[in-house]
Amino acid sequence: MTDNALKALADQGVSVWLDDLSRERVETGNLQELIEKGVVGVTTNPSIFQAALAKGDRYDADLRRFAAEGKTVDEVVFNLTTEDVRNACDAFMPIYESTHGVDGRVSIEVDPRLAKDTGRTVEEAKKLHDAVDRPNVLIKIPATVEGLPAISQVLAEGISVNVTLIFSLDRYRGVMNAFLTGLEQAREKGKDLSTIHSVASFFVSRVDTEVDKRLDKLGTDEATALKGRAAVANARLAYQAYEEVFSTPRWKNLEDDGAHVQRPLWASTGVKDPAYSDTLYVSELVAPHTVNTMPEKTLDAVVDHADITRDTVTGAYADAAEVLDALEGLGISYAEVTSQLEREGVDKFEVAWGELIDEAQKDMDLARADVEQGDK
Repeated sequence: MTDNALKALADQGVSVWLDDLSRERVETGNLQELIEKGVVGVTTNPSIFQAALAKGDRYDADLRRFAAEGKTVDEVVFNLTTEDVRNACDAFMPIYESTHGVDGRVSIEVDPRLAKDTGRTVEEAKKLHDAVDRPNVLIKIPATVEGLPAISQVLAEGISVNVTLIFSLDRYRGVMNAFLTGLEQAREKGKDLSTIHSVASFFVSRVDTEVDKRLDKLGTDEATALKGRAAVANARLAYQAYEEVFSTPRWKNLEDDGAHVQRPLWASTGVKDPAYSDTLYVSELVAPHTVNTMPEKTLDAVVDHADITRDTVTGAYADAAEVLDALEGLGISYAEVTSQLEREGVDKFEVAWGELIDEAQKDMDLARADVEQGDK
């Protein structure tokens, strides 16, 4: 690890993951370069895969082959994305092995159109896990009400899970309960708990985007003073909840049987408002046993000028609670904001999935035309 800021984060117990993946990154050696800098994992989502498919010609040969085989567009998307994740898993395998499964992880998401369907989410998670066929894959399941029992059921099968789209503290507690339940069910089935890992992806920047919009409408000095503070406060209180849950006898009982904690993962850490520091959601969320997954722009900013010297979370719970209380005092409902963000989060991933399907269909049509032309 050569970059001081990334080493400083690692020294504080923060695992740095990249929130991006493409075949180009893997095949050009760019992903390996990032690994050598200190990146120890990758997260993906439908938007990331759509962007990868739209760029360059790295997928053309597969598309022509799939077109000749007459595969459907859903089969093509499944095959392309699982192959990219499999190859990334191979690149991270040395880290996975050296950290005993804690890092070296690559995440792939279940079809977001299934976010309200527990049973089909479980089926899709198993299918993705089997298709990637690597021990360091994490299957992403959204933290919807219907997603919570799916999380438990998938973990109970011994499959490691990245729980995504968490915005509220209540839902996060539900996620941790689902995690513990899943491990308890896995133990009943005779699974080796030491092989099961999980992260809980708590979304950050979107909270400020929505709350700041409401503060701007108020336009008072008190409202202005709270801008850019809600997201960090919310995440810090999530970490407080994490500390509480993973110090209970219920957890200790699982830990004694080899279980690993479900680490908080700070997601959506790219700063949306240029008025804020571009490393805000990294430098203000430094705490042990966490993951910060960053878009490359944020990663570059951290390497260039982030000042990482200490834990910036565990001593700040009272201040964080005061921020959320002050927002409620101004009439900004925390429950309303977080519920809206969850709905929008699911909707955005559904739209992105549709765009991914459309992009794949367009490329398949071109590839099929090439195949037909070649047959003439």
